[in-house]
Amino acid sequence: MIIKKLNKKIISCVENLFSSFEFPDGKIQIVTTKKEFEGDITLVLFPLLSLLKKSPSELGEEIGNELMKNDEIDSFNIVSGFLNLVISDSYINNLLESIYYDTDFGTLDADSFLSETSLVEFSSPNTNKPLHLGHIRNILLGQAISNILVKMGHSVKKVQVINDRGIHICKSMLAWLKFGNGETPHTNKIKGDFFVGKYYILFEKKFQEEKNELMKNGLKEDEAIVKSNLLNEAKEMLVRWENEDVEIRKLWQKMNNWVYEGFNETYSDLGASFDKNYYESQTYLLGKKIIKKGLSENIFFQKEDNSIWIDLTDLGLDQKLLLRSDGTAVYMTQDIGTALERYNDFKFDNMIYVTGNEQDYHFSTLFKILGKLGYPWSKNCFHLSYGMVNLPDGRMKSREGTVVDADTLIKKMRNDSREILENSEKIDEFNSEEITLLSKKIGDAALKYFILKIDAKKNMLFNPSESIDFNGNTGPFIQYSYARIKSVLRKKINFNPIFNSKNKISLEEKELLKCLLDYPIIINDAGNFKNPSLLANYIYQLAKFYNKFYQKIIILDGSKDEDYRLALSKKVADVIKEGMDLLGIDVPEKM
Repeated sequence: MIIKKLNKKIISCVENLFSSFEFPDGKIQIVTTKKEFEGDITLVLFPLLSLLKKSPSELGEEIGNELMKNDEIDSFNIVSGFLNLVISDSYINNLLESIYYDTDFGTLDADSFLSETSLVEFSSPNTNKPLHLGHIRNILLGQAISNILVKMGHSVKKVQVINDRGIHICKSMLAWLKFGNGETPHTNKIKGDFFVGKYYILFEKKFQEEKNELMKNGLKEDEAIVKSNLLNEAKEMLVRWENEDVEIRKLWQKMNNWVYEGFNETYSDLGASFDKNYYESQTYLLGKKIIKKGLSENIFFQKEDNSIWIDLTDLGLDQKLLLRSDGTAVYMTQDIGTALERYNDFKFDNMIYVTGNEQDYHFSTLFKILGKLGYPWSKNCFHLSYGMVNLPDGRMKSREGTVVDADTLIKKMRNDSREILENSEKIDEFNSEEITLLSKKIGDAALKYFILKIDAKKNMLFNPSESIDFNGNTGPFIQYSYARIKSVLRKKINFNPIFNSKNKISLEEKELLKCLLDYPIIINDAGNFKNPSLLANYIYQLAKFYNKFYQKIIILDGSKDEDYRLALSKKVADVIKEGMDLLGIDVPEKM
């Protein structure tokens, strides 16, 4: 923010000094001063030397002395081809005063964004198993980017498409019919998504047993799969479902409702919500209509077995199946239908899909198909791709039943935080209800922050014990820093921040202020690059700078600067709270 505010003045100063020269765009470069040098912002002199025919020291002195005539710059130094500028205390103080009363601080050029409608699709689970650790990363990214875009001024609609049809759903249904003996989530007293997921795993177990038996009798693996009675029954069930068989549809609706009840509990725990749900069972029909229309217009082609495809080799991809030979839909079918239905619903300016990087090719293909179909808004679709989440003991596998489900992990983090609290020296300061609430906030922060601080593009290893540490780059550390500031502020509730009373700013105060003033830039970058980790790590840096300031400076010393330091502390607390809120993380007033 400091660079942004001073950019124009420095450029104007250089252009006025050398008005006889025409400076090409980008020739005047201004960056943050490197840590090893004295200064706050740096004018890079190298691009100007050949143009102005001056040495670095001569050019630096001339520009530096001119800038010193303004109140913003206190001093300067020249290192090689870099003019390092030290910002004046008075200018820093004026900036703090300007943001202290700014309730929209953090919103950068909001007016240019207000007309944009952005749709963010996230979670989008299958109704054959509970949400797991991978879904947690998906949901947290979707919620965070939605909140950040709202802060930037976008009108955001959060949506999900529930994958409620397909062969995988039929596998759970068939297993329950064959082996369920009429039991329900209520008779078993377990969440509906866990209950249905149990039968998905059971199907896979029974299928493997049947396949292995067929292979013992001399069939090759691919032959055994084709001959599997269980798998063929599941395929037949899918055909019956698409033909709207009454009994199959009743069973499908009943089991999906069990799953939705379970999903809603998990969403509530994670603080997730949606403006509209789309269902594959509905949108695939629109997708089929679009594909058949595209076939008649020669956008798609039909093979001898009656399957329908699109040829994308001219765009560097391959041929893509859109409808199977038996007329049943694939994932791409429903995604085409869902995209069009969403545009018809919201006339969005941007559409962001939050899914794992294993679907990179799928979404690249989807966007190109939508373009071939003539939808201009396809150019505004974006895939927020994220990497795999692993645990210290290895990768999760749904079919083998080794997935770490979201509910178990959330509960573990809360229980672990409670254990830490109960063994702390401050336990006597809280009653039982407060401990329960605080352990929930700390456990959730540990989980959410640890996931969000990692760049979404990267694979990550989630380590529960490391995430709940009260030191280092963790959610609990940031929560503790916020609670510390609130504790200081409670000691003098009524204070009068007179900003111009501060004659000299300490190094710690200046570092903290410079970090604080970067908040709008961070919000802007996190939103534009679809990268909540920029915000998460910024909040950590701000908390770290505050703790350094807290350790070095006596805040309540009775001097005339006391209220100034309290005002600085309050603004830091406000930014930490808002930033963590945008990430979906609560910060307690007391720890």
